[in-house]
Amino acid sequence: MSEFDVLCIGNAIVDIIARCDERFLVDNGIIKGAMNLIDVDRSALLYERMGPAIETSGGSAGNTAAGVAGLGGRAAFFGKVSSDQLGEIYTHDIRAQGVAFDTRPLSGHPPTARSMIFVTPDGERSMNTYLGACLELGPEDVEEDKARGAKVTYFEGYLWDPPRAKEAIRRTAEIAHAAGREVAMSLSDPFCVDRYRDEFLELMRSGTVNIVFANEHEAMSLYQTASLETAIAALRGDCRLAVVTRSEHGSIAMRGGEQVAVAAEPVDEVVDTTGAGDLYAAGFLYGYTHGRSLGDCARLGSLAAAQVIRQIGPRLQTSLEDKARQAGLIG
Repeated sequence: MSEFDVLCIGNAIVDIIARCDERFLVDNGIIKGAMNLIDVDRSALLYERMGPAIETSGGSAGNTAAGVAGLGGRAAFFGKVSSDQLGEIYTHDIRAQGVAFDTRPLSGHPPTARSMIFVTPDGERSMNTYLGACLELGPEDVEEDKARGAKVTYFEGYLWDPPRAKEAIRRTAEIAHAAGREVAMSLSDPFCVDRYRDEFLELMRSGTVNIVFANEHEAMSLYQTASLETAIAALRGDCRLAVVTRSEHGSIAMRGGEQVAVAAEPVDEVVDTTGAGDLYAAGFLYGYTHGRSLGDCARLGSLAAAQVIRQIGPRLQTSLEDKARQAGLIG
Protein backbone atom coordinates (compact mmCIF):
# COMPACT_ATOMS: atom_id res chain seq x y z
CA MET A 1 0.00 0.00 0.00
CA SER A 2 1.32 3.42 -0.97
CA GLU A 3 1.89 5.65 2.08
CA PHE A 4 1.19 9.36 1.82
CA ASP A 5 0.71 12.07 4.39
CA VAL A 6 -1.92 13.92 2.37
CA LEU A 7 -3.89 13.04 -0.76
CA CYS A 8 -5.38 16.16 -2.34
CA ILE A 9 -8.30 16.15 -4.77
CA GLY A 10 -9.05 19.25 -6.77
CA ASN A 11 -9.36 21.12 -10.00
CA ALA A 12 -6.15 20.73 -12.03
CA ILE A 13 -5.81 24.30 -13.25
CA VAL A 14 -2.95 26.14 -14.89
CA ASP A 15 -2.74 29.52 -13.16
CA ILE A 16 -1.93 32.45 -15.45
CA ILE A 17 -1.09 35.34 -13.13
CA ALA A 18 -0.68 39.02 -14.01
CA ARG A 19 -0.77 42.35 -12.19
CA CYS A 20 -3.49 44.90 -12.95
CA ASP A 21 -5.02 48.06 -11.51
CA GLU A 22 -8.49 48.44 -10.00
CA ARG A 23 -9.78 50.04 -13.20
CA PHE A 24 -9.00 46.90 -15.19
CA LEU A 25 -11.34 44.87 -12.95
CA VAL A 26 -14.15 47.40 -13.39
CA ASP A 27 -13.69 47.72 -17.15
CA ASN A 28 -13.77 43.94 -17.59
CA GLY A 29 -16.62 43.17 -15.19
CA ILE A 30 -14.46 41.11 -12.83
CA ILE A 31 -15.65 40.61 -9.22
CA LYS A 32 -12.71 41.51 -7.02
CA GLY A 33 -11.46 38.85 -4.62
CA ALA A 34 -13.74 36.09 -5.91
CA MET A 35 -13.42 33.04 -8.12
CA ASN A 36 -15.48 33.81 -11.24
CA LEU A 37 -16.41 30.81 -13.41
CA ILE A 38 -16.14 31.67 -17.10
CA ASP A 39 -16.49 29.93 -20.48
CA VAL A 40 -13.75 29.28 -22.99
CA ASP A 41 -14.55 32.40 -25.06
CA ARG A 42 -14.25 34.72 -22.06
CA SER A 43 -11.04 33.00 -21.00
CA ALA A 44 -9.59 33.76 -24.45
CA LEU A 45 -10.72 37.39 -24.23
CA LEU A 46 -9.21 37.96 -20.77
CA TYR A 47 -6.01 36.21 -21.80
CA GLU A 48 -5.73 38.58 -24.77
CA ARG A 49 -6.26 41.63 -22.53
CA MET A 50 -3.98 40.69 -19.65
CA GLY A 51 -0.45 41.98 -19.32
CA PRO A 52 2.78 39.97 -18.85
CA ALA A 53 1.98 36.78 -16.94
CA ILE A 54 3.49 33.72 -15.32
CA GLU A 55 2.07 30.22 -15.81
CA THR A 56 2.20 27.51 -13.16
CA SER A 57 0.31 24.45 -12.00
CA GLY A 58 -2.36 25.69 -9.64
CA GLY A 59 -5.82 25.03 -8.35
CA SER A 60 -6.50 25.15 -4.64
CA ALA A 61 -5.85 21.52 -3.69
CA GLY A 62 -2.90 21.29 -6.09
CA ASN A 63 -1.33 24.22 -4.25
CA THR A 64 -1.87 22.42 -0.95
CA ALA A 65 -0.27 19.23 -2.29
CA ALA A 66 2.77 21.19 -3.46
CA GLY A 67 2.99 22.89 -0.05
CA VAL A 68 2.96 19.55 1.80
CA ALA A 69 5.72 18.27 -0.49
CA GLY A 70 7.65 21.52 0.05
CA LEU A 71 7.72 20.79 3.78
CA GLY A 72 9.20 17.36 3.12
CA GLY A 73 5.89 15.50 3.33
CA ARG A 74 4.58 12.83 0.98
CA ALA A 75 1.76 14.25 -1.14
CA ALA A 76 -0.45 12.86 -3.90
CA PHE A 77 -3.02 14.53 -6.12
CA PHE A 78 -6.10 13.53 -8.12
CA GLY A 79 -7.12 16.00 -10.83
CA LYS A 80 -8.01 15.94 -14.53
CA VAL A 81 -6.04 17.58 -17.32
CA SER A 82 -6.17 17.12 -21.09
CA SER A 83 -3.38 15.90 -23.36
CA ASP A 84 -2.61 19.40 -24.62
CA GLN A 85 0.12 21.99 -24.01
CA LEU A 86 -1.34 23.31 -20.75
CA GLY A 87 -1.91 19.74 -19.57
CA GLU A 88 1.77 18.99 -20.14
CA ILE A 89 2.73 22.16 -18.27
CA TYR A 90 0.52 21.18 -15.34
CA THR A 91 1.75 17.60 -15.16
CA HIS A 92 5.43 18.48 -15.37
CA ASP A 93 5.14 21.32 -12.87
CA ILE A 94 3.26 19.50 -10.12
CA ARG A 95 5.47 16.42 -10.40
CA ALA A 96 8.52 18.68 -10.22
CA GLN A 97 7.18 19.86 -6.84
CA GLY A 98 7.47 16.27 -5.59
CA VAL A 99 3.77 15.42 -5.80
CA ALA A 100 2.59 11.99 -7.01
CA PHE A 101 0.21 12.79 -9.90
CA ASP A 102 -0.95 9.89 -12.07
CA THR A 103 -4.53 10.73 -13.11
CA ARG A 104 -5.06 9.64 -16.71
CA PRO A 105 -5.39 12.72 -19.02
CA LEU A 106 -8.22 13.25 -21.49
CA SER A 107 -7.57 12.80 -25.19
CA GLY A 108 -7.64 16.55 -25.88
CA HIS A 109 -11.19 17.80 -25.39
CA PRO A 110 -12.30 19.68 -23.43
CA PRO A 111 -8.96 21.45 -22.98
CA THR A 112 -7.03 21.74 -19.72
CA ALA A 113 -8.48 24.23 -17.24
CA ARG A 114 -6.91 27.63 -16.85
CA SER A 115 -7.44 30.51 -14.44
CA MET A 116 -6.61 34.10 -15.30
CA ILE A 117 -5.64 35.61 -11.97
CA PHE A 118 -5.43 39.40 -11.75
CA VAL A 119 -3.48 40.79 -8.80
CA THR A 120 -4.26 44.38 -7.77
CA PRO A 121 -1.76 46.66 -5.95
CA ASP A 122 -3.20 45.67 -2.55
CA GLY A 123 -2.21 42.02 -3.20
CA GLU A 124 -5.80 40.82 -3.62
CA ARG A 125 -6.37 38.25 -6.37
CA SER A 126 -9.41 37.96 -8.59
CA MET A 127 -9.71 34.60 -10.34
CA ASN A 128 -11.44 33.94 -13.64
CA THR A 129 -11.56 30.22 -14.19
CA TYR A 130 -12.46 28.06 -17.17
CA LEU A 131 -12.83 24.54 -15.74
CA GLY A 132 -12.48 22.62 -19.02
CA ALA A 133 -11.10 19.13 -18.39
CA CYS A 134 -11.68 19.44 -14.63
CA LEU A 135 -15.35 18.73 -15.22
CA GLU A 136 -14.47 15.23 -16.42
CA LEU A 137 -12.94 14.00 -13.15
CA GLY A 138 -15.00 11.00 -12.04
CA PRO A 139 -15.01 7.92 -9.80
CA GLU A 140 -13.02 5.97 -12.39
CA ASP A 141 -10.10 8.30 -11.61
CA VAL A 142 -9.92 7.22 -7.95
CA GLU A 143 -6.69 5.33 -7.29
CA GLU A 144 -7.61 3.02 -4.45
CA ASP A 145 -4.06 2.44 -3.19
CA LYS A 146 -3.56 6.18 -2.70
CA ALA A 147 -7.00 6.59 -1.10
CA ARG A 148 -6.22 3.81 1.39
CA GLY A 149 -2.65 4.89 1.97
CA ALA A 150 -3.03 8.61 2.71
CA LYS A 151 -3.33 9.63 6.36
CA VAL A 152 -5.64 12.49 5.33
CA THR A 153 -7.55 12.99 2.08
CA TYR A 154 -8.17 16.71 1.47
CA PHE A 155 -10.48 18.14 -1.18
CA GLU A 156 -11.45 21.65 -2.20
CA GLY A 157 -15.03 22.88 -2.00
CA TYR A 158 -14.65 24.25 -5.53
CA LEU A 159 -14.68 20.64 -6.74
CA TRP A 160 -18.32 20.36 -5.71
CA ASP A 161 -19.26 22.26 -8.90
CA PRO A 162 -18.51 19.40 -11.37
CA PRO A 163 -21.18 16.74 -10.60
CA ARG A 164 -19.09 13.64 -11.34
CA ALA A 165 -16.32 14.92 -9.09
CA LYS A 166 -18.72 14.55 -6.16
CA GLU A 167 -18.90 10.85 -6.92
CA ALA A 168 -15.10 10.66 -6.99
CA ILE A 169 -14.83 12.43 -3.63
CA ARG A 170 -17.48 10.26 -1.98
CA ARG A 171 -15.83 7.12 -3.35
CA THR A 172 -12.42 8.22 -2.09
CA ALA A 173 -13.89 9.07 1.32
CA GLU A 174 -15.46 5.60 1.58
CA ILE A 175 -12.11 3.94 0.85
CA ALA A 176 -10.26 6.25 3.22
CA HIS A 177 -12.67 5.72 6.11
CA ALA A 178 -12.66 1.95 5.59
CA ALA A 179 -8.87 2.10 6.04
CA GLY A 180 -9.18 4.15 9.24
CA ARG A 181 -8.09 7.39 7.57
CA GLU A 182 -9.52 10.91 7.81
CA VAL A 183 -11.08 13.27 5.26
CA ALA A 184 -10.68 17.06 5.18
CA MET A 185 -12.17 19.79 3.04
CA SER A 186 -11.74 23.48 2.38
CA LEU A 187 -14.88 25.59 2.01
CA SER A 188 -12.98 27.47 -0.71
CA ASP A 189 -15.08 30.61 -1.24
CA PRO A 190 -18.20 32.31 0.25
CA PHE A 191 -19.91 32.04 -3.15
CA CYS A 192 -19.13 28.31 -3.20
CA VAL A 193 -20.64 28.00 0.28
CA ASP A 194 -23.78 29.82 -0.88
CA ARG A 195 -24.19 27.30 -3.69
CA TYR A 196 -23.71 24.17 -1.58
CA ARG A 197 -24.42 25.13 2.06
CA ASP A 198 -26.76 22.23 2.79
CA GLU A 199 -24.50 19.68 1.12
CA PHE A 200 -21.41 20.93 2.95
CA LEU A 201 -23.21 20.74 6.28
CA GLU A 202 -24.38 17.21 5.46
CA LEU A 203 -20.80 16.15 4.70
CA MET A 204 -19.68 17.41 8.11
CA ARG A 205 -22.62 16.18 10.17
CA SER A 206 -22.61 12.71 8.58
CA GLY A 207 -18.91 12.24 9.34
CA THR A 208 -17.96 12.02 5.66
CA VAL A 209 -15.70 15.02 6.40
CA ASN A 210 -13.74 15.04 9.65
CA ILE A 211 -11.69 18.23 9.24
CA VAL A 212 -12.83 21.58 7.82
CA PHE A 213 -10.79 24.62 6.77
CA ALA A 214 -12.60 27.94 6.34
CA ASN A 215 -11.79 31.60 6.42
CA GLU A 216 -13.99 33.78 8.61
CA HIS A 217 -16.22 34.91 5.73
CA GLU A 218 -16.82 31.32 4.60
CA ALA A 219 -17.58 30.20 8.16
CA MET A 220 -20.13 32.96 8.66
CA SER A 221 -21.67 32.26 5.26
CA LEU A 222 -21.98 28.56 6.11
CA TYR A 223 -24.14 29.35 9.13
CA GLN A 224 -25.73 32.50 7.67
CA THR A 225 -24.65 34.67 10.56
CA ALA A 226 -22.81 37.98 10.92
CA SER A 227 -21.21 36.73 14.15
CA LEU A 228 -17.88 34.93 13.89
CA GLU A 229 -18.31 33.62 17.44
CA THR A 230 -21.63 32.03 16.49
CA ALA A 231 -20.06 30.42 13.41
CA ILE A 232 -17.11 29.08 15.42
CA ALA A 233 -19.41 27.56 18.04
CA ALA A 234 -21.48 25.89 15.31
CA LEU A 235 -18.39 24.55 13.57
CA ARG A 236 -17.14 23.04 16.81
CA GLY A 237 -20.40 21.15 17.14
CA ASP A 238 -20.55 19.97 13.54
CA CYS A 239 -16.98 18.82 12.89
CA ARG A 240 -14.33 16.81 14.71
CA LEU A 241 -11.63 19.36 13.86
CA ALA A 242 -12.17 22.83 12.38
CA VAL A 243 -9.79 25.63 11.47
CA VAL A 244 -10.83 29.23 10.79
CA THR A 245 -8.28 31.56 9.20
CA ARG A 246 -8.54 35.31 9.73
CA SER A 247 -5.89 36.85 7.44
CA GLU A 248 -3.72 39.26 9.45
CA HIS A 249 -5.62 38.33 12.62
CA GLY A 250 -4.24 34.79 12.61
CA SER A 251 -6.24 31.58 12.93
CA ILE A 252 -8.32 29.53 15.34
CA ALA A 253 -8.17 25.73 15.52
CA MET A 254 -10.71 23.76 17.54
CA ARG A 255 -11.14 20.09 18.38
CA GLY A 256 -13.70 19.00 20.95
CA GLY A 257 -13.20 21.17 24.02
CA GLU A 258 -9.78 22.37 22.85
CA GLN A 259 -9.45 25.72 21.09
CA VAL A 260 -6.20 27.41 20.08
CA ALA A 261 -5.72 30.90 18.64
CA VAL A 262 -2.45 31.59 16.81
CA ALA A 263 -1.22 34.96 15.55
CA ALA A 264 -0.43 35.54 11.89
CA GLU A 265 3.22 35.45 10.86
CA PRO A 266 4.43 39.07 10.37
CA VAL A 267 4.81 40.10 6.71
CA ASP A 268 6.46 43.36 5.66
CA GLU A 269 4.65 43.59 2.33
CA VAL A 270 1.75 41.59 0.91
CA VAL A 271 2.53 41.06 -2.77
CA ASP A 272 -0.09 38.50 -3.83
CA THR A 273 -2.59 36.54 -1.71
CA THR A 274 -2.88 33.74 -4.31
CA GLY A 275 -2.55 30.42 -2.49
CA ALA A 276 -2.49 31.83 1.06
CA GLY A 277 -5.31 29.61 2.34
CA ASP A 278 -4.01 26.65 0.34
CA LEU A 279 -0.52 26.92 1.86
CA TYR A 280 -2.00 27.42 5.33
CA ALA A 281 -3.82 24.09 4.89
CA ALA A 282 -0.57 22.50 3.68
CA GLY A 283 1.34 23.61 6.76
CA PHE A 284 -1.44 22.60 9.12
CA LEU A 285 -1.94 19.18 7.53
CA TYR A 286 1.79 18.49 7.45
CA GLY A 287 1.93 19.16 11.20
CA TYR A 288 -1.26 17.18 11.83
CA THR A 289 -0.06 14.09 9.95
CA HIS A 290 3.22 14.26 11.86
CA GLY A 291 1.55 14.28 15.27
CA ARG A 292 2.11 17.92 16.18
CA SER A 293 -0.09 19.89 18.62
CA LEU A 294 -2.94 22.04 17.30
CA GLY A 295 -0.88 25.14 18.12
CA ASP A 296 2.13 23.91 16.16
CA CYS A 297 -0.11 22.87 13.24
CA ALA A 298 -1.58 26.38 13.12
CA ARG A 299 1.88 27.96 13.38
CA LEU A 300 3.09 25.83 10.48
CA GLY A 301 0.04 26.97 8.52
CA SER A 302 0.73 30.63 9.30
CA LEU A 303 4.39 30.25 8.35
CA ALA A 304 3.53 28.67 4.99
CA ALA A 305 0.87 31.29 4.20
CA ALA A 306 3.25 34.12 5.09
CA GLN A 307 5.88 32.82 2.68
CA VAL A 308 3.52 32.63 -0.30
CA ILE A 309 1.96 36.10 0.08
CA ARG A 310 5.42 37.70 -0.14
CA GLN A 311 5.67 36.78 -3.83
CA ILE A 312 3.70 36.49 -7.05
CA GLY A 313 2.15 33.06 -7.61
CA PRO A 314 1.60 29.97 -5.44
CA ARG A 315 4.94 28.20 -6.02
CA LEU A 316 7.44 29.15 -3.34
CA GLN A 317 10.78 30.49 -4.49
CA THR A 318 12.48 29.64 -1.17
CA SER A 319 12.59 26.36 0.76
CA LEU A 320 9.55 26.06 3.01
CA GLU A 321 11.14 23.12 4.79
CA ASP A 322 14.19 25.25 5.66
CA LYS A 323 11.98 28.11 6.90
CA ALA A 324 10.00 25.72 9.13
CA ARG A 325 13.18 24.16 10.47
CA GLN A 326 14.65 27.59 11.25
CA ALA A 327 11.45 28.45 13.12
CA GLY A 328 11.79 25.27 15.19
CA LEU A 329 8.52 23.86 13.88
CA ILE A 330 9.99 20.71 12.29
CA GLY A 331 12.98 18.60 13.24
